[in-house]
Amino acid sequence: MKRNVGGVDRALRITVGLVLIGLALSGVVGWWGWLGLLPLATGLMGWCPPYALLGWNTCASKSGDAA
Repeated sequence: MKRNVGGVDRALRITVGLVLIGLALSGVVGWWGWLGLLPLATGLMGWCPPYALLGWNTCASKSGDAA
């Protein structure tokens, strides 16, 4: 799998995922807080299936990288 989630996007996904999971664990939000596992996983992997389907890429291009 080629990475399609860039640095800022990854940081936001990981942060949002951890916050939602933390809120679910503390009982502040209901079961839906566990949906934070999705942005956390895509942020850690650096690959997002919907981005791949839509052809989106938030990674910075590297010079000399063949497309």
